[in-house]
Amino acid sequence: MGIAILFAVFGALLLIGVPVAYALAAAALATLLYLDLPSVVLVQQISAGTGSASLIAIPLFIFAGEIMMRGGISERLIALAASLVGRLRGGLGQVSILSSLFFGGVSGSAIADVSAVGGTMIPQMVQRGYDRDFAVNVSITAALVALLVPPSHNLILFSAAAGGGLSIADLFAAGVVPALLMTVVLMVTGYAVARRRGYGVEPFPGLRAVLLRLIAALPGLGLVALIFVGIRAGIFTAVESAAIAVVYALLVTTVLYRQLDWKEFMATVVHAARSTGVILFVIATAAVFGWLLAYLQVPAAAVAFLQSFAHGKFMVLLMIVVMLLLLGTFMDLAPMILICTPIFLPVAKAYGIDPIHFGLVLVLTGGLGLVTPPVGSVLFIGTAIGKITVGQSMKTIWPFWLAGLGVLLVVAFFPQLSLWLPALLRS
Repeated sequence: MGIAILFAVFGALLLIGVPVAYALAAAALATLLYLDLPSVVLVQQISAGTGSASLIAIPLFIFAGEIMMRGGISERLIALAASLVGRLRGGLGQVSILSSLFFGGVSGSAIADVSAVGGTMIPQMVQRGYDRDFAVNVSITAALVALLVPPSHNLILFSAAAGGGLSIADLFAAGVVPALLMTVVLMVTGYAVARRRGYGVEPFPGLRAVLLRLIAALPGLGLVALIFVGIRAGIFTAVESAAIAVVYALLVTTVLYRQLDWKEFMATVVHAARSTGVILFVIATAAVFGWLLAYLQVPAAAVAFLQSFAHGKFMVLLMIVVMLLLLGTFMDLAPMILICTPIFLPVAKAYGIDPIHFGLVLVLTGGLGLVTPPVGSVLFIGTAIGKITVGQSMKTIWPFWLAGLGVLLVVAFFPQLSLWLPALLRS
């Protein structure tokens, strides 16, 4: 009965539009009262939920990404991508996809990616004669790449939700190959759609222009190398790398690019603080929800339930993916990670699924929910930028969504795609 109350209250509040953090807290409080547990547990667990030291990296990485976005790095990354892939069919669409890969390594956030790259590329595509639905769909699905490349906030969040025992360096390394695969598959899909619609190509600017744009973008791309190599080599921890990233971003945008003035800096601080507040509030309220899941032995029940239906790790993984896809349609990625990790990670471990591999599958599955209604935050931002309705986008997004689903299934059922690089770098 306690489990039923926990999920029923949470689901009902989500359906009537209550913000997810408040829904988590209210569901936990209702369950505590039913179980006759002291309500002070709610306050204690909320406080403990943000006590993990690894979570300090999230606001710092958000701040560094905001600085780079407002300090001129996004324009230089887009210019570099344009010189590399603009001559392919559907040139600006290809530029948007490759730019998302580059910028994802700076921001680590799909929302920041679609705001920065989509905010620049969608109006340009519309102005150059591309259909609005194509411009929006290619930009929002490309933003999912940011979930997989360092410094992905969601991979850090998964590590914290898993108890903090998983290596963030391994998670970052595990996301590299799936991110590259997603980029290639989306570019092929974009090429096919662009060819069917008769979109043109962009002129090649010449090797000299490519070299100059690469040099201009290198300081921004250097942030990715700084974070990845520094953590992987054990020079500094994830939290230390995040602090260094902030300092590096400030130096690049103020000294080298000279585009971040005092007004923009203050706007960056305010926006980063708001984003951090939202994320940490969700983390805090999800902590008490997760504590109740453990108290009510939900993970053990989930293992027993799946064992009654499936008898192999890939069948179990497929069932988990299906359930996560359904959950992702009405739950944002951060609370989904915090709620589902304590439930499904023990199941994955029981069937011999590597936790690092499972983390990539969880984040990528939840990412597809970000471009799926009714609670697709990346979808809503993209359609707002493109000035079309969600319905208009949904009519033609299916080739890109199916491409993302295909990558998810390949990553899920071929675990070496995500595990070989961490193993190689550890050796």
